[in-house]
Formats: sequence, C-alpha cells, structure tokens
Amino acid sequence: MKPLFLAICISITTLSQAQQKPTELDKSPLDMSYWPANYPILKMTGKANDLPIARVLYSRPQKNNRSIFGGIIKYNEIWRLGANEATEIEFFKPVQIDGKKVPKGRYTLYCIPSESKWIMIINKDNYCWGNFMYDVKKDLLRTTISTDKTSEAVEAMTIYFEETKTGANLIIMWDDIKGILPINL
Repeated sequence: MKPLFLAICISITTLSQAQQKPTELDKSPLDMSYWPANYPILKMTGKANDLPIARVLYSRPQKNNRSIFGGIIKYNEIWRLGANEATEIEFFKPVQIDGKKVPKGRYTLYCIPSESKWIMIINKDNYCWGNFMYDVKKDLLRTTISTDKTSEAVEAMTIYFEETKTGANLIIMWDDIKGILPINL
C-alpha cells in the first residue's frame, strides 16, 4: 500500500508543479474602441461620469501583402468584420441606425461586402467564433452603407467611432477601403 500511496503523492506533486504555458501572441490582436473616444482615459481623469455610449471589440487582422477585398474577404459572403471571434458592438443607451431603433445591449456585427457597398448586420447572437454559427433569424438590423477608396492602404484592420453632430460614425478601414456606418442618438 505504501508504494502505491507514494506513487500517487509523487504524481500529484509533479502535476501541481507543472506550469501551463501562456498562449502565443495572436497574429490578430484584440482591440476595443469607445464612443466617446478615449473613454477609459476620460473616466480615469474624472472627465466622464456616465457610461460610454458604445464600444466595439474586434480582432485586427493584418494585410501582410494579401489581396483583401475580393481576395481573402470574398464579395457577397458574410464576414465577421475582423478575425477570430466575431466583432461585438455594445450600446450603453438606445441608438438609431438607418432610422431604426437599436435598444441598449450587446450585439454581434457582421458585414456582407461587395465592390461598391457593404450590408452591415447587427445580430442578437453573441460570443460567436467567426461567422460559422451565423443565424440570419437573429438579425436585429440590416443596412447598406457605401464604401470609399482610401489614399493609403491600412495594414491592420481598424474600427473606431468618429463623432458627428447627430451621433457618431462607426469607421471600418482595411487595405484601401473605408466603410462608414452612421449611428444617431
């Protein structure tokens, strides 16, 4: 009985001392943008007392000399607007998009790009990896936005809010394309 007990103790000790290795640095790091811009800094310095209006969480894939739109991002197919998990947008108060009310809450943001416009989709299904489990029945809103060519290519996909007189534009930039989703209060 003692040899068995000793073997169990040694096994438990060895397992408890084994260290789990950290994950490698992701090629598409997670990022977050707030509306108002720099909300965490405003909050820390006492310049913001309320919750932000919105924030977006997304992974930032790199161009890496690849053909993006019409290449790795296929036209007329659903795209998760980034890499890894699907992009999430959270509204801390109700907003309007394309004249439609969007209640406060957390949503998944998808896109169907084409050469001249994008269909932006706000979906009620959260915590999705990519667009593999996308369910059209859970769409809250679909709206079409135009896209513009940029003068310079953007290496890392970028999403941010740009304030306007009536709210903010959600700006999505990658490679030489820029999409703008107007959001009103």
